[in-house]
Amino acid sequence: MDTNVRPETMARIQTKELADAFIAEQVKDIRAQVGDKKVLLALSGGVDSSVVAALLIKAIGKQLVCVHVNHGLMRKGESEEVIEVFRNQLDANLVYVDATDRFLDLLKDVADPEKKRKIIGGEFIKVFDEESKKLEGISFLAQGTIYPDILESHGVKAHHNVGGLPEDMNFELVEPIKLLYKDEVRVVGKALGLPATMVDRQPFPGPGLGVRCLGAITRDRLNALREADAILREEFANCGLADKVWQYFIAVPDFKSVGVRDNKRYEGWPAIIRAVNTTDAMSATIEEIPYPVLHTITNRITAEVEGINRVLLDLTPKPVGTIEWE
Repeated sequence: MDTNVRPETMARIQTKELADAFIAEQVKDIRAQVGDKKVLLALSGGVDSSVVAALLIKAIGKQLVCVHVNHGLMRKGESEEVIEVFRNQLDANLVYVDATDRFLDLLKDVADPEKKRKIIGGEFIKVFDEESKKLEGISFLAQGTIYPDILESHGVKAHHNVGGLPEDMNFELVEPIKLLYKDEVRVVGKALGLPATMVDRQPFPGPGLGVRCLGAITRDRLNALREADAILREEFANCGLADKVWQYFIAVPDFKSVGVRDNKRYEGWPAIIRAVNTTDAMSATIEEIPYPVLHTITNRITAEVEGINRVLLDLTPKPVGTIEWE
């Protein structure tokens, strides 16, 4: 039987009772698979990796080593939040690695989206391999793979490790939520007792802002993207849209247009707003944003973010456009 195919008889996890049953089954399976060995987990702080971390902590406790790699492509304040929640609140066995320069140096002048994804994914594996060699008894690599990742791994995305692990990798995989859709992962997370701020947060791609800083990544444009994205998230929280929209973010393309600032010509990049709703990430609809909110966001970004002089709104559903631009 193909373990990467969801059985037709598998009930959709929509209640705490079904989630509890799933958790009990996974805890049993994880213990059987792992035994007394240690597991290394890439903990991004997103919904998927957080739920996997909580499942593994419940099953094997300190045998789990969580490694958070700051690849320089995180959202503003994100790494700090991961450290606060997991190390300080959940008492996780957490290793923090700042690899910003390492990743950005490798990505210099790389414009092709698939090459960027492969560089980021490949370097992640190297970092984890290095970290595992500093530890004793690491035999497993846990991943927050979910079912849409498996469905889309055939030619659509390259950053997920589904079928893409190097042959010389020394880890066996632990993927406890690989047959779940995103909405089910949230139900399981809540049943595990994770805070709503973590479970209900919007998903964030593995390559982070690397696929939202479109084309070849430069540090100045990446910084502009990070600041603009923080403003978007702040204003969505202020007006209540943060609770209504499944995923919202800024993308910044690699071209400039002329503008005016302080009565002078000012060349800057456009910031593109993307706000979509979905339940399973396989299709997505566009969330309507009130014009007063759009005006506030536009005014703040163009006034506060160095390098951005226009704000655009992406109105394309999935299909025909993917959720991410790259």
